[in-house]
Amino acid sequence: MATRTEHTPGTPSWIDLGSPDPDAAAAFYGALFGWDIPAGSPEMGGYRIATIGGKSVAGIGPQPQPGPSSWSVYVTVADADATVARAEIHNGAVLLAPMDVMEAGRMAVLGDTNGLPISIWQPNQHIGAEIVNEPGTFVWNEMATSDVRKAHSFYEAVFDWVVDPEHSSETALIFTAGGRTLCGAHQADGNEPPGWMVWFNSDDADAAAAKVSELGGTVIMPPADLSFGRATVVADVQGAVFGIGKIDAPED
Repeated sequence: MATRTEHTPGTPSWIDLGSPDPDAAAAFYGALFGWDIPAGSPEMGGYRIATIGGKSVAGIGPQPQPGPSSWSVYVTVADADATVARAEIHNGAVLLAPMDVMEAGRMAVLGDTNGLPISIWQPNQHIGAEIVNEPGTFVWNEMATSDVRKAHSFYEAVFDWVVDPEHSSETALIFTAGGRTLCGAHQADGNEPPGWMVWFNSDDADAAAAKVSELGGTVIMPPADLSFGRATVVADVQGAVFGIGKIDAPED
């Protein structure tokens, strides 16, 4: 099992869902992935942490503001305030200023140079996901963007991400750091809204798509054999889009 006790700065390390109905979302993902999801605590504003075998895999909480339900991606950083300052120098925006989340850690939300949000996490008691790359946990994060070149410049400057030239092109990038594969970005086509999408690993994408439908979700892209494995794109009961597939895990 791909367990983690820490995440190197610059690594996408946590995901959470902002939902208009966290109880319904918890029921959906618990049934789909086998997550254990406790009731949200008042101290955390109703935020809850999903686990597998007692180890954290994702968060679910109320939406901070009205809008479509969606997954957010967090990148671990050594210093949230310094990262925000770095992002501003490189024409990013501060969508949420650095703030302490009790004793768990310190976070902020940035807008990159294409206007897409990316969250940052300076860990204290909460490192982020304690299991990754396994069935029912996130294995990949992919950004669809209106301008791949601008995205490249921003993430390279702010997080020290490096583009893997062997596996990238002018319209699709694979980001690495220290020789480790991290995540990807591609030019959004006319039918694809820009934004980050979370991918969860599954031993059987076909069965997962069928389960999504059974639970009241929507299959947006039926299971298909893609370059990285067999995968499907779906939406949960509140419309949050995510991918499921039998995906080779990024290199450790």
